Amino acid sequence: MGIYLSSPKTEKVSEDGENDRLRYGLSSMQGWRATMEDAHAVYPSLETSASFFGVYDGHGGDEVSKFCAKFLHQEVLNHEAYSAGDIDTSIRHAFLRMDEMMCGQTGQRELAALMAEKDQAKDMIEGLISPPKYGESKGQTDGGSSEEGANSDYRGPSAGSTACVAIIQNVQLLVANAGDSRCVLSRKGQAYDMSRDHKPDLQAEKERIRNAGGYVRCGRVNGTLNMSRAIGDMELKQNKSLPAEKQIVTANPDICTVELCNDDDFLVLACDGIWDCMSSQEVVDFVGKQLKHENRLSTVCETVMDKCLAPATGGEGCDNMTMILVQFKKPFTIATVNKEQPLASNQNSECNGSTVTSNDMP
Repeated sequence: MGIYLSSPKTEKVSEDGENDRLRYGLSSMQGWRATMEDAHAVYPSLETSASFFGVYDGHGGDEVSKFCAKFLHQEVLNHEAYSAGDIDTSIRHAFLRMDEMMCGQTGQRELAALMAEKDQAKDMIEGLISPPKYGESKGQTDGGSSEEGANSDYRGPSAGSTACVAIIQNVQLLVANAGDSRCVLSRKGQAYDMSRDHKPDLQAEKERIRNAGGYVRCGRVNGTLNMSRAIGDMELKQNKSLPAEKQIVTANPDICTVELCNDDDFLVLACDGIWDCMSSQEVVDFVGKQLKHENRLSTVCETVMDKCLAPATGGEGCDNMTMILVQFKKPFTIATVNKEQPLASNQNSECNGSTVTSNDMP
């Protein structure tokens, strides 16, 4: 089997939910790809005042994206900086911590279990094995991930994943990103990129890659990876003389923050399967029109994916697609909202490996 199917899988996995602060809808679709490597995490009530949304676009397999969906938000919440109100530090720690965890014995076993689940599901689909009886699946997974599978020579997964996550705490929006998934805020119908696509040809990315001993060829890191930051891809993080932030490929995220106000309508997080087909403003315009007659947010996401799906293989619209749409309930608490809070319109180059509060939004 090649990388594409003879016909696309257009069945979608969708979900809707809400709390007193926001509504959300999400959907994912395998499309033309031979396998589904996207994952997502949605926790509208991560804790009392915070919501968490994440999109993870895997490459080389789905185990890293699934690992991030399972553990990244936990690492954010459990880090001591989060309790002290320093979300920036806790989320940066969580991104880098994913690589550390996956290289340890427990992480190795978890990755092996995720791969075993995928293989078992494939075998069931092809009729090679019977589905496990209720209560058996966890035991089989644990049994297949014994200590003998973990070894000190293991350098970590060769597969990788993007990570684009948004934390909404009270009226603060914080977005952290590594890779080419993207988060976009709609304010008065204008699209504002809250993340930057990490491509190897960006000057700052190219300099880090070269300084770490790598190179960029045909827009790809070492001629293979078409993004310059990702979780996993450990074969590109083996320079022992450099910290994690300065490796050829790094999981170190850009972090952007902004205070939400009553002009903010919705937030979109999506993998590049969407952004390769539509610009940030095109998505905002399309979603805005859909919301005038469609109340179910997951249906809006599904409609976007149907619009992006290519009629045949070759070109854009053939990738896996995942989209999360978050709609804010208003009014916000006026006493805590700075109505003059600015943000740069589609200029996410301001976010460069450090925490940035954007300052150009009207």
